[in-house]
Amino acid sequence: MAQEAKAPAPAATAAQPAAAAGAEQAAKPSEATAAKPGDATAGAGKAAVCGACHGMDGNSSDPQYPKLAGQHESYIVRQLTSFKSSKRQNPIMLGMASPLSEQDMRDIGAYFASKSSLPGVADAALVEQGQKLYREGDTTRGIPACMACHSIDGRGNPGAMYPQLTSQHAQYIEATLKAWHDGSSWGDDAHAQIMPGIAKKLDAKDIAALASYIEGLHAAEGAGGQAAAAK
Repeated sequence: MAQEAKAPAPAATAAQPAAAAGAEQAAKPSEATAAKPGDATAGAGKAAVCGACHGMDGNSSDPQYPKLAGQHESYIVRQLTSFKSSKRQNPIMLGMASPLSEQDMRDIGAYFASKSSLPGVADAALVEQGQKLYREGDTTRGIPACMACHSIDGRGNPGAMYPQLTSQHAQYIEATLKAWHDGSSWGDDAHAQIMPGIAKKLDAKDIAALASYIEGLHAAEGAGGQAAAAK
């Protein structure tokens, strides 16, 4: 009788690994729920709240808010992630980014990436200095050419997560460069330290000229070149 009472024990013991495996599988939903590439259609609804500041099509009318139209999905996701984690400080964006999932961020990024940035204009008095810094930099001061990372027409490099700059509001560019110059940063990784290091070498005139030139920077129609329009 004692042996019969003990007989089920091996079966119960054998069942434990299977139960444990099932529990382990249930505890790993990441593969099944991994974020997919962004869906611009799904992102249209999710991005509606962004329109109040950035414009419904990503072309903000208020120059203190950056244009997002045409910006790379990967870059938008990176920035939203930084806002959510508070690595990039902004109380408004913290509130906006906090409830977003990674998939939400990708969808929003895909939506804005599908839009076209409206061309801006540059101040004719600042074009020469801005263009020289953007295309050539200043080797005597250790300032690299902006186009080395952001491309000659400001389209950026999505693979390296260097953002599009073309047609961005001069006011936003200038405020951002000044903040970096004064010590702000958007994270603690090597990528986040690139621009603060460069901006510290720029003076106020450099920043104003670059910001204006970038606002007037856009791809020439059908050419893939660039143009700096003057006002």
